[in-house]
Amino acid sequence: MAKSLYKTLEINESANESEIKKAYRKLARQYHPDVNKDPDSEEKFKEINSAYEILSDKEKKQQYDMQGDSMFGGQNFHDFSRSHGGAGAGSMEDILREMFSNGGGGGGNPFGGGFGGGGFQQEVNLDIETNVTIPFIVSILGGSHPVSVQGDRFDIKIPAGVNSGEKMRVKGKGHAQSGRVGDLFLKITVASSPDYVREGDDLVKSFDVPLFAALFGEKIAIETLEKEIKLKVPQNTKNGQRFRVKEMGAMNRKLKTRGNLYLEANIVLPNVETLDEDLVEIMKEKLPKD
Repeated sequence: MAKSLYKTLEINESANESEIKKAYRKLARQYHPDVNKDPDSEEKFKEINSAYEILSDKEKKQQYDMQGDSMFGGQNFHDFSRSHGGAGAGSMEDILREMFSNGGGGGGNPFGGGFGGGGFQQEVNLDIETNVTIPFIVSILGGSHPVSVQGDRFDIKIPAGVNSGEKMRVKGKGHAQSGRVGDLFLKITVASSPDYVREGDDLVKSFDVPLFAALFGEKIAIETLEKEIKLKVPQNTKNGQRFRVKEMGAMNRKLKTRGNLYLEANIVLPNVETLDEDLVEIMKEKLPKD
C-alpha cells in the first residue's frame, strides 16, 4: 500500500512522533518561501504542511495508515497536490476537507466522519526564536535595544529588571504566510559589567576609599548607573565593608519592587615611599602591630 506522505516528510513509516516533528521542522525551514527562492518551493512547502497535519495527529495518522494513498484517487499525494495547485492554498484545504469528510470519493469515510472535527487546519509554526545580548545597564534600567532578524532591523523595548535566560515575545515579527504572521521569541543574555555584580535583585559595586577616609570618615562621591551620589563613610571603615543604598538595585517585575545597591569598600593604602619621613617614623612607632 503506497503511503507517499511519509516520502513527503522523508521519513520511514515506522517514524515516531518526535521523528515526525523533527523532520517537519527541518523541511519547513528548508522550503519556506521566505528562505527558499526556488519557484517550486511554495508547492513543496504546502505539501510538507499537509503531510504533517495528518501524520502529527494520532487519530488521523492511524486512519491514513489504514487507507494509504487510495484516498487520493489512485495518485500519490505529490501528484494530487500539483493537479489541484492552481486552486490556491485556501481552495486546496477545501478540497482536502471535502474529500476526507466524504470518504475519499467513495467507499465510506476513511476518517470516520470528518477531518479532526474542525476541518483542515495547517499547523505551520511561523514563530522565530533567536538569542540577543543586551548591555548590563539596559537590563537594570530598561530601554530600547536594536535587533536584526531576517534582514529586518528594528528596536525592541527591554523592561527594567530583565535577567539572563529570560524570554521576550515580540508580536508580529515572525514569519508571514497566507495573511498570518508569527511572533519573535528572544532569549536574553545580559552582558557582564566590569563594575557591578547582580545578586538576585540586588547590585554590588566596589568603590575606592582612601586610607584617611577609612580611618577618620569622609563623604565620597560615587557614580552609579543612575546618578552620582555622596556616601558618608564612617570612621574605622573596614576593607570589604558594605553600605546599602535602598531601592537602587534591579526591578523585580513580579513584585513591582526594586532591590538595593550595596557599595563595597576597597580601602586604598598609600605608597609608603611617598609619605613624609617623619610621618612614617611616627607610624612605625605608634601603629599597632597586631
